[in-house]
Formats: sequence, C-alpha cells, structure tokens
Amino acid sequence: MNIVADMLLREPAPVAIWGALILLALPALMVLASPVGLRRPRLALLHTARSVRALREERRRRVREAEEVLRYAGELHVAAERAERGAERWQEHCADAEARVKQTWLDWQDGQSRLERALSAAAFRNPYTTPSPSEYASRERWLHQAVSAAAERGELPASAVADALAGRGWDATLHPFDQELAVLVASAAYLRAEHHRSMAAEDAAWHDAYLARRTADDLRREAAAATVEALSVRHLVQAGTASPHAHPAVAIRTA
Repeated sequence: MNIVADMLLREPAPVAIWGALILLALPALMVLASPVGLRRPRLALLHTARSVRALREERRRRVREAEEVLRYAGELHVAAERAERGAERWQEHCADAEARVKQTWLDWQDGQSRLERALSAAAFRNPYTTPSPSEYASRERWLHQAVSAAAERGELPASAVADALAGRGWDATLHPFDQELAVLVASAAYLRAEHHRSMAAEDAAWHDAYLARRTADDLRREAAAATVEALSVRHLVQAGTASPHAHPAVAIRTA
C-alpha cells in the first residue's frame, strides 16, 4: 500500500474535500471540454445549467411516477382484500341458501304427507247434515284458528289469516273436516312454492358467489402484478430524492 492510499484510509476528510472540489469544478470541466465553451463560455454555462435542470426534472418525474405506482399497488391490495372477504361472505350465503332448500323440501314433503292422509280419511267422514246457526259460528271460529295456527307454523303466509278473517278465498260454512282439508291443500301448495323460491334463491346466490370469486381472483392477480412493478421502482422513492409533493411511501406486500 502506497503512502497516498494509506493517508486516505486513515484520514477520510481529504477524500470529502476532493470530492467537493470535483463537483464544484464539474461545470467548468464540461464547458472547457466543449469547443463552443472555449469560444463562448457564457453560452456554454447556460447550456450546462439547462442540462442539469432537465436532468433534475426528469428525476422528479420518475419519482412521481414511482409514487403513483406504489400508491396504485397499495390500493389494489386493499381492494383485493375486500373482494376476498366479500367472496367468503357470498360463499356463506350459498351454504345458507342450500340449507334453506333442504329444509323447504322437507317441509313440503311433510305437508304433502298430511294432505294425503287427510284425503285417505275423507271416505270415512260423517254424512252431510244441515248445520244450525250456532254450528255455523263454530265452524267460522274453527277456520280462523286453523288458518292462524298454520300461518304461525310457517305453512301459510300471513296474508292467509287476513283473507280468512275477511272471508276471501275461504268457506267458513264447510264442515270442519272439509275446512281442515282446504287448509292442508293450501299449506301443501304454499310449501311447494316456498321450495321453488328457495331453489331460485340458491341459484342466484351461487351465481353471485361465482362473480364475487372471479372478481376477487382478478384483483389478486392485478395486485400481484402491481407489486412486481412497485418493487422495481420503489428504490426511486427510497433514494431520498422525492418530489416536493411526494406522498408517504405505500407499504407493498411481497408475501
């Protein structure tokens, strides 16, 4: 090791001084290196100043673009996470809709079985007799109670109770056995319609879940691509030469 190298290693201050002198002398060296600079030094200095200013502007532009890339990648990650949570909720909704289909199927079959047993017993009912006014009133009360009980069990809609009270679609003069048969027929039809509605709701839920999953997957892929691009330009922001309008650096997930 020669004397100069040994001195530079032991005392770094001269290195800093030399570096500062070189930076200060760089514009003059650029002027002297140009033939135009020798003839017209003032014009050469102006040209050199413009070149330095253009380099600085280019640097600021690249930093701003890098900041936008980082910000966009961060926003994509947030959107991808939200879409993933939404897809999971839709999956849970599909499971609930599927359970609803199974339950409505069982309810419909149970109502249909009760109706078939009542139809089988219809052949053994008592012969028709002319009811008295008090019996008519009793039949009306029985019908209202039967329809209300079926609605409370979910075998008839709530509107059926109002219809029975108003005498719309229900014959309160029928024998209680015939009234029970009418309630069972209406219940079986309502439960069948409920099952079909639940099947339609399940199909719609699966369709929406598919769209939500596809959206989440697309956003995840876009976020991954944006992360790769962000990692390639993050050093521009971290270099400490950000623009005056720079925003805080956006955290980019690499996992």
